[in-house]
Parts: sequence; structure tokens; C-alpha cells
Amino acid sequence: MPRVHLVKSFSFDAAHSLPLAPDGHKCRCVHGHGFRFEMEFAGPVDPERGWFLDYHEISALGKELTGRLDHRMLNEIPGLEAGTSEVLAVWIWKEAQPRLPGLTRVSVFETASSACHYFGEE
Repeated sequence: MPRVHLVKSFSFDAAHSLPLAPDGHKCRCVHGHGFRFEMEFAGPVDPERGWFLDYHEISALGKELTGRLDHRMLNEIPGLEAGTSEVLAVWIWKEAQPRLPGLTRVSVFETASSACHYFGEE
């Protein structure tokens, strides 16, 4: 069966700070972003259904996660205390990976030109 990669994007607005940044670093102060994240899933196409994974299932998971992040102070969410995009990508992975098969990548964009890609490696 052909193997495909499905990608779905989600966005939310949130504030954070980087408390571990050096003294004087502007990101130690509370600031906000219009975040975007992508989840990529890979697997074989089911010949009987004609798809690997229903986009509706991915959407439901992404909407649940954005509901927990949107208009929040990320540092106040357990596991996101450090506030970085890297930590957020790993947090999303840990939330999503057990719930849907085939997760291969989580990407977090805190600006249009800055992204972190996480592939589940420790």
C-alpha cells in the first residue's frame, strides 16, 4: 500500500516568558505570539477506505490542544514552565502521540520565520 504523510496546522495566541534566558535578554519579559503548530502523521493508505487517517480525527485533537493553549500564559501550564518553542513542541508530541497513530513530526512556529521541528527523539 502507498505510504502517505498527512499534515494539519493549528493556531493560537498566547503569552510566555523565557525565565532561563540570560539576564537582560528581551524574551525574559512576558510577551505574546500568534503561534502556529503542525502535526504530521505517516502511514499506509487503507485500500478499503482510501485513506490512512481521517482529517477529522486530527482536527479534533488539534482543536482540543489549542483550547488548552489559546489565550493562556504558557509558563503556567504544567510541562511548559520553561516557555520555549522547543519545550512546546515536545509537550504537543507527548499529548498527541498516544492518541493518534503515526505521528512523525510536530512543528511550532512562534513567528512566520522561526520554527522548531520535533520528531519524537529524546
